[in-house]
Parts: sequence; structure tokens; C-alpha cells
Amino acid sequence: MSRLPLLTLEQADASIQSNLEKAINSSGFLSNLLAVLANAPVALQAYQDLSALNAKASLSLAEREVVQLVAGTTHGCTFCVAGHTSLATHKAKLDPIDIQALRERRFADINDPRLRAVALFTEQIILTRAKVSDPVLNAFYDEGYGPQQALEIITGVGLATICNFANNLAHTPLNSQLEDYAWHTN
Repeated sequence: MSRLPLLTLEQADASIQSNLEKAINSSGFLSNLLAVLANAPVALQAYQDLSALNAKASLSLAEREVVQLVAGTTHGCTFCVAGHTSLATHKAKLDPIDIQALRERRFADINDPRLRAVALFTEQIILTRAKVSDPVLNAFYDEGYGPQQALEIITGVGLATICNFANNLAHTPLNSQLEDYAWHTN
């Protein structure tokens, strides 16, 4: 049961109804995350605008989904982990073994060395509030990344923080479309 109202398209402020309509047309349903964020038009707009910017990053969709899964598991966001597991599976086409390692927070076990570097670096960005050590930064750079990608990971973490924290506050229930990807904190 959500602690914040799950607004329908009709209940949402008129200023954001077109944003919600686009989201519904894109996914086929109104995500409960967006239904929660609709309570504050500025929160919904911030999430959607930052999401659109994040999609323009030099990081691949797979790399961006790794950032989202690391943030979701680190922040304990059951809704986001389910949603990004679905995206990682169907759109980013991540290896199922790597997805399981991400969901279980076994980042060192990710098979793809570049995705492993993204996961480990993202975790350190979150845990240290970006005060990562030189060896952590250098390990990330050793996989072919640079300052641009480091800052894009921070952007992805910012995006994740909006939805992770909103869902954690609201106790956002999963949409039925995401139930197969349910995740529970340990």
C-alpha cells in the first residue's frame, strides 16, 4: 500500500497530464512511480527531464542500466530494481548472470569487465558521496572510461536518487507488469 497517493492521469495537475500521456503511450501503462511523482509536478518534471538527458550520455544503455541497478540495490528501492531488471533484460539485453549479480549486489562477479567497472565505480560514488580514492578512479579509467563517463555516472545516480527516494518514501507498489521482476531487500 502506497503511503502517497497514486494519481491517475485525470487526477494529475493539468500541467503534467501530457507528460503522463506520453509515458503511458510509450510503455502501455502508467508506472506507479510516475503516479507517485505526479503528486509534485516539479518532481515529475525533474525526473523526466533528467531521464531524457541521461539517455543522451555517452554511456551505452547497458551501462546506464547498470548504474540504475546499482543505485536501486544500494538505496534499497524495490520498485526501481524491478523496473530496471525488466529494462536490463528486454531493452539493454544484459546477460542474465550479470543481472543476477547486480540484483544480489555481487558486483565483482559481473562477467563483462567494463560493466563490472561501471558497477564498482557507481557503488563507490554512492557510498563515498563521490569522494572516491585515486585507485578506484584509476581502475575505472583502466577500463577505457574517462572524466566524461565518471560525470555521467554521477548524473545517472542523481536520476536514480529521485526515483529511489520517492519510491522508498511512498512504498510504491509494483505495477502488475513488473511483478515477475520483484526484488526484496536483504
